[in-house]
Amino acid sequence: MNIPTTVERASELELVVTRTFDAPAALVFEAWARPELLKQWWAPPSFGISFVSCEADVRTVVTGPSAPPSRIVWTNEEGADGPVTTVRLEEKDGRTVLVLQELYPSKKALDEAIALECTGTTGAGEQFEALDSVLVTLLKA
Repeated sequence: MNIPTTVERASELELVVTRTFDAPAALVFEAWARPELLKQWWAPPSFGISFVSCEADVRTVVTGPSAPPSRIVWTNEEGADGPVTTVRLEEKDGRTVLVLQELYPSKKALDEAIALECTGTTGAGEQFEALDSVLVTLLKA
């Protein structure tokens, strides 16, 4: 689909990834919240890893009768230096702007994550291209 993913180091502790998807926010949220969908795009083949299992305890907080879910927050538990990740979804004209913010506990932790390329431009771009494919399937259903 060739939609660019931008990755910006916003501060010594914060990385911000932005991407627009050709799908409504409710479907983008669903692809993040349902484990069977998350497994399809979170770890693309070039990452060299695959899911053995996937569980998600996603809880929505509704602020109005027709308000779609627009935010996901989690704490990464890979180790003491894992970030707190916030995903915000904003729908505009049937497309969704996704902003993923990772807040690390130290500059060193963010430097190491970038060095591992697990959150860098290539990794996020490839993940979101895989997410595009999942969204196309959901749109056709």
